Amino acid sequence: MHNFEKLIFWKKSIELAKKVYLATTEISSDEKYGLISQIKRASVSIPSNIAEGSGRNSNKEFSHFLAISLGSAFELQTQLILMKELNMLNYEKVDELINDLVEIQKMIYSFKNNLK
Repeated sequence: MHNFEKLIFWKKSIELAKKVYLATTEISSDEKYGLISQIKRASVSIPSNIAEGSGRNSNKEFSHFLAISLGSAFELQTQLILMKELNMLNYEKVDELINDLVEIQKMIYSFKNNLK
């Protein structure tokens, strides 16, 4: 069992989720149940799966949840790219979110590989 609260990539993913929530408040409410809802869910899924996996009984199970977390991270990256291309958020804000996200993806991937 791992203490997820001590994992840097969990902390960074919590910060990213907060940034995503704040950034999406600028989007019109007619998008509330479309892309914005998916983006929020994906951003929360990243730290949630890290936390859930950390409480599992084996590194194999933890690795599985890290893989799910990575999947959510790539889903979020795709959605942010789409928002950028649709001009729903300013480019600088989206680029900052994506840069944070790529850093988290690399950290999760590295940690996952070291669990084996």
